[in-house]
Amino acid sequence: MEKVYGLIGFPVEHSLSPLMHNDAFARLGIPARYHLFSVEPGQVGAAIAGVRALGIAGVNVTIPHKLAVIPFLDEVDEHARRIGAVNTIINNDGRLVGYNTDGLGYVQALEEEMNITLDGKRILVIGAGGGARGIYFSLLSTAAERIDMANRTVEKAERLVREGDERRSTYFSLAEAETRLAEYDIIINTTSVGMHPRVEVQPLSLERLRPGVIVSDIIYNPLETKWLKEAKARGARVQNGVGMLVYQGALAFEKWTGQWPDVNRMKQLVIEALRR
Repeated sequence: MEKVYGLIGFPVEHSLSPLMHNDAFARLGIPARYHLFSVEPGQVGAAIAGVRALGIAGVNVTIPHKLAVIPFLDEVDEHARRIGAVNTIINNDGRLVGYNTDGLGYVQALEEEMNITLDGKRILVIGAGGGARGIYFSLLSTAAERIDMANRTVEKAERLVREGDERRSTYFSLAEAETRLAEYDIIINTTSVGMHPRVEVQPLSLERLRPGVIVSDIIYNPLETKWLKEAKARGARVQNGVGMLVYQGALAFEKWTGQWPDVNRMKQLVIEALRR
């Protein structure tokens, strides 16, 4: 019998997840299908009850439900609990377990796409929202030397550092971070600044950027933000958000099926779809 997987969120129509997962199911010969489930705010509990009742094998969770699903699950893994958000649920014979693959997917994409190890690296994370939380706590599990936070609202960055590791992290305003840019090996934008349709804005001035550093943006629409274009012009190595999208999906796929999909094929499908 064909297993059912899917994505719950609101809205979900724009999602590229079915493209990635259904192709991977087909190529690996797994009898399964991935669907989109639009779940309005206030209906999360009913949706999770539906996952149980219908025997849906697993779901991804996207905005705005990553926090709201937690009270309805039987178990939440420690990493997801620390982040405070779930993006992947596994249905183990009616027992629902929540995970978060967003940050872990980002870190794996960063290391593999840039062909680096994070050991000893000094990293600046811009933003302190949901995306930043997943990435920050996942970076803390690496051997990076420093993982500092910069945010428009400094208090949010301060709270995140206090939850994380004050020995390896500190926090700044965006203005102060701009003056310290030369201290870092990797600079990561986790905000939506520069995303379509507001493609002319940038999250941070790159005036003090050192050539050769890695500048990474979790945005994938456009594929190359104005910020990444400027970073490249200043001699940086750049990475867009396609890798994070693909690897968080691949990690979820592996949790559901026990098999690792072809991530290069996933990337190709996503990039082709975004260019249409």
